[in-house]
Amino acid sequence: MDAAAIIAAVRRRETPRGDALAWFAVGLASGAVSDAQAGAFAMAVCLNGLSDAGRVALTQGMRDSGDVLAWDLPGPVLDKHSTGGVGDCVSLVLAPALAACGVYVPMISGRGLGHTGGTLDKLEAIPGLSVDVTEDRLRDIVGRIGCAIVGATGRIAPADKRLYAIRDVTATVDSVDLITASILSKKLAAGLQGLVLDVKAGSGAFMKTPDDARVLARALVDAANGAGCPTAALITDMNGPLAPTLGNAVEVAVCMEVLAGNRAAAPRLHDLTVSLGARLLALHGDAENDAAVKMQKAIASGQAMNRFAAMVAALGGPPDMAEDWRTHLPRAPIVCDITAPIAGHIAAIDGAALGRAVVALGGGRRVETDRINPAVGLTDVVGLGDYLERGQPLCTVHAASEDAAEAAAQAVRAAITIGVAPKAGPLIIERIA
Repeated sequence: MDAAAIIAAVRRRETPRGDALAWFAVGLASGAVSDAQAGAFAMAVCLNGLSDAGRVALTQGMRDSGDVLAWDLPGPVLDKHSTGGVGDCVSLVLAPALAACGVYVPMISGRGLGHTGGTLDKLEAIPGLSVDVTEDRLRDIVGRIGCAIVGATGRIAPADKRLYAIRDVTATVDSVDLITASILSKKLAAGLQGLVLDVKAGSGAFMKTPDDARVLARALVDAANGAGCPTAALITDMNGPLAPTLGNAVEVAVCMEVLAGNRAAAPRLHDLTVSLGARLLALHGDAENDAAVKMQKAIASGQAMNRFAAMVAALGGPPDMAEDWRTHLPRAPIVCDITAPIAGHIAAIDGAALGRAVVALGGGRRVETDRINPAVGLTDVVGLGDYLERGQPLCTVHAASEDAAEAAAQAVRAAITIGVAPKAGPLIIERIA
């Protein structure tokens, strides 16, 4: 086993043997592979790619570079992953809803990346809550409550942590093979028995077209199934925010409304949560229509809310989150409407630009050391096709200062096009089995 030989093989468009890729992954975690070799490997894969078998082998090797959890529970251990978008807070509703359906969900999540919000950052908007837990605490919370949304420990897929940091500074993030191995190594290390993937396509997603999303979805599904985890994917629309809210505390707030049974607060968020949950339950034998009804009942009955509140308390948050969540979430000092400059239909929304506006408000990070302001964001964001008169609100901004609110107003008006109503498209563009 030799790092230079493995790199040279990929450079020649040959796929190294599975045991060689596994050795390379272990070397990433241990330091036996140098930064220069890791960067050269990432560049070679980015330029030349791997075969399907090579993608599976790299995923398994990175998964096995650290701890791989095993479970002994009276129900299936399942999870979902989203490729990222704006207003996408599905995890906060899906995990407790699945738990209410008898599923166990050890959801290892991430922080904000670029213009997209991070599940962990959203959860940490709840006072006192910490997503950093030991494996023993993770097992305890999942076993008692049915779900835990937490960060990865340093012992989960350490090869990915090392390689991702190198990819970030070597312009090699944009590789289907490396994206696939990065996503799946962490998810599969959680010991899952089933996984559903929400692959976004549109202006607010990393994949701008359904064709690009389809390539990634197929790679992820094939690699996960090849690694032994039953997996399916939905390609979903991200040409506008999934929920009409962008930011950390404000996204938690809209999730609480949905968990309280108010589908109207975020119908697309509710409906996609039900569809993803139903697809996941179908992987383990439920009829998909019956599974959708089960998910809807879990939310409407308040059972999902109870699971979420119990999880929040177990992670150090307030014990009365279900009853008194409005008083616990932080609020920005400046709250004002951003109004439409002209009358017309909402013809297009640049979701990525809206996400960047939230980052500029302080709701995300421009550099790794930035501290997030959990209270800032946008709420009541208009939807595609909505008609507005001049002066009606495009959205409401929650800001730390008047200057920040004005800058956000300019960014939002530039991101939203008013004109002719677009043709409505489906929320779920395609299903990948």
